[in-house]
Amino acid sequence: MFYFTIDILGTIAFAISGVLVAMDKKLDVFGVLIVAFVTAVGGGTLRDLLIGETPVVWLRESVYIFTIIGTVIFAIVFRGKLKYLRTSLFLFDTIGIGLYTLVGIEKGLNAGLEPIMCIALGTMTASFGGVIRDILCNEIPVLFRREIYATACILGGVGYFLLLKIPFISAYADISGILIVIVIRLLAVKFGIALPNIYRNAK
Repeated sequence: MFYFTIDILGTIAFAISGVLVAMDKKLDVFGVLIVAFVTAVGGGTLRDLLIGETPVVWLRESVYIFTIIGTVIFAIVFRGKLKYLRTSLFLFDTIGIGLYTLVGIEKGLNAGLEPIMCIALGTMTASFGGVIRDILCNEIPVLFRREIYATACILGGVGYFLLLKIPFISAYADISGILIVIVIRLLAVKFGIALPNIYRNAK
């Protein structure tokens, strides 16, 4: 139930981020719905296919589709309250990658994968929906920019497994892993921390 709740919260966060990008691009209602949908379930779909869990989760449980539709309606109705689109997009995207990283890690553990593979699976779960969203909206995916994005997911996953080794109470380790991802991304953006630019010295 704990991980299901996290999954639903991540779905809502990513659906809202998809709505914000789509509205910023002035797409019609159908376009907004599609972008929100692929943002919310894209990473989970890739995750389930990789571990052989088919049909993928949103085809098995209709709650995800209804959650996305409800979130899209909510975001459109209250779009006036989300007028600071860039700030809102960043916030919901950051919350989403934190939540989805732990969901992906837990799925990997349930599939019997090694910790490093679980971290990779969590990172893909958190990142791939945003990649599809940005491609559909003709943007360079944030994953491929210098911003700390996937790196935050990886560090959050590493922190999660380190906390489990202490040993640490499992629920606290879960919450801490999510917070590590969120805090690292927030700090990276606030203080302008980015990955090295390999083209800086190129001639």
